[in-house]
Amino acid sequence: MMTSFFLTVGLEVHAELKTKTKMFCNSANGPDEKRPNVNICPVCLAHPGTLPTINQKAVEHVLRVGLAVGGTLADYTEFDRKNYFYPDIPKGYQISQYQYPLVTGGMLAGVTLTRIHLEEDTAKSIHDDKEGGSLIDFNRAGVPLMELVTEPVIESAKQAGDFARELQLLLRYLNVSEANMEKGEMRVEANISVSRVTLARPDSVLRVDLKSPDPRSTLGIKVEVKNLNSFKSVEQAIEYEFERQSELLEDGQVVVQETRGWDETKGETFSQRLKESSHDYRYFPDPDLPKLRISEIEAFKNLVDTIPELPWQKRERYGKDYGIKTEDAEMFVNMPELALFFEVVTKDLKEDKKLVQLASNYITNDLVKLLNGDYSKLDKQDKNFATLISMAGSGEVSSRGAKDILVEMITNGGDPKGIAEAKNLFQKSDVGELQTIIDRIIANNPKVVADYRAGKEASLKFLIGQGMRESKGSANPTVLETLFKKALT
Repeated sequence: MMTSFFLTVGLEVHAELKTKTKMFCNSANGPDEKRPNVNICPVCLAHPGTLPTINQKAVEHVLRVGLAVGGTLADYTEFDRKNYFYPDIPKGYQISQYQYPLVTGGMLAGVTLTRIHLEEDTAKSIHDDKEGGSLIDFNRAGVPLMELVTEPVIESAKQAGDFARELQLLLRYLNVSEANMEKGEMRVEANISVSRVTLARPDSVLRVDLKSPDPRSTLGIKVEVKNLNSFKSVEQAIEYEFERQSELLEDGQVVVQETRGWDETKGETFSQRLKESSHDYRYFPDPDLPKLRISEIEAFKNLVDTIPELPWQKRERYGKDYGIKTEDAEMFVNMPELALFFEVVTKDLKEDKKLVQLASNYITNDLVKLLNGDYSKLDKQDKNFATLISMAGSGEVSSRGAKDILVEMITNGGDPKGIAEAKNLFQKSDVGELQTIIDRIIANNPKVVADYRAGKEASLKFLIGQGMRESKGSANPTVLETLFKKALT
C-alpha cells in the first residue's frame, strides 16, 4: 500500500479595467496617479445621499472577455452588496455580483472557468511600520474590477502560472486592462487543496484502492492564498502549500480552512484569518442600481465584431502559414510591436515561406537584442530588413555579414546594399577570382589535401575556412566548397 497526495487548485483573478472613470461615479480612473486622494468624489467616498451609476464601458469590457473565452453572456444581470467592514471599504459594503454574473462558463488555456463578474475595487491601505499606524488612499476605491473564477481543475503550480500568464495576455490583446501585476492591476488568489488517497501498489499503473475515493472527485480542505503579485509568487505559493498540507496529512493532522498570505522574503505562506463563507457577506441586490437586460442594450449587440485575433489563434496561424519555430511564435505573441513588424516584413517578402522563416530567426535572435525594448528603431525599417533577408537568403551576403549589416542599420541607419558595399560584405562568387585562392591553398596545404583524399571529410572544412580567411570573409562558402571538391577529385 502507498499513500499519495494530489493537488487541486482553483484561481480567483482580479483585474483593474481600463476606463476613463470609476465603476459607479465620474471620478478619474488613474492608475498612475501618485498623489493620494485626488481622484475621489462624494459617490466613491460613500457620502450620505449619493447614488451610483453603472459604467457602461466596464460592463462591455467584461462581456468581451466572456466572448473571447467562449463563456455564456448573461441576459439578466444585477449588482449586489457584499457586506463586510474594513477600513478600505468606505461604504461598509462592496458593490459586486453574486447570483447573476455577467459571464458564466468558458475555457482558457485548457482550464474551465466558473464565472466572470464585475465589481468595484477597494481603497489602498498604506501601513507605517515605524509609527504603527495606517493611512488610506481612496484613489483606487471604486475602480472597475473584473473577477474571474476558475473551476478547481488545476493540477500543478506550473499550470496555474501558465493560466495566469495567458489571462494577462488576453486582457492586453482585448485592451481591457494593462494587467500589470507589479502595479496591482492584476491580483491572483489561489484556492489550494490537497487530497490523500491510498494506492493498491506503487507500480507504473496507479490502481486506486476501492475503499478510497477517486482523488479528483474528493477535494481536500480549501486554503486560500491571497494577493499574489507575480507569476513566480503564484507558482511558489502553490508549491509551498502543497508541501505544507501534505506534511500535515502525513502526520495525521488536520488542514484548517483559512486565508493565508505569502511572504516573498521567506518563501512561505502565513495564516491571516479563518476563511469566510458566502453567507457571511450577507449578499443582497443593490437597491440603488438598475437591473440589466444585456440583450436589450444596443451598445452590446455586436461585440463579437470587436474581438481581435487572440493569442492562441495567432500561435496557430504562425505555425500553419509560416512554419516558424514555436519559441519564435511565442515571442511574437507576447511582443505585439515585434509581431507587427514581422507581419509587415512577411508581406514585403511576398510571403516566401523560406525567407519568412529566415526573417523570423533574425528578428527573434538578433534584432530583438539590438532594439532592447526601443521599438521606435523599427520605424520605416521593414523594407530595408526584407531586403537584407533576401540578400542573406540568396547568398549575396553571409550570415555573419548579414548580422553586421543589421547592427549598422539599427545603430546608424542606411540601406543594406549600401552598407554591404561600403564594408565590402558582398560574398564573392566569381569562379575565376576564387579559383586563384583555391589553387594557392591547395599548394600550401599538401598534408590536408592528402588527408581529404584519404577520406577525412573534416579536412575539407579546414580548406574552406582557409579560403574564407584569404578572401577576408567575402567568398561564398557554398561556391568554395564546390570548387574545392572539383579541384580535389
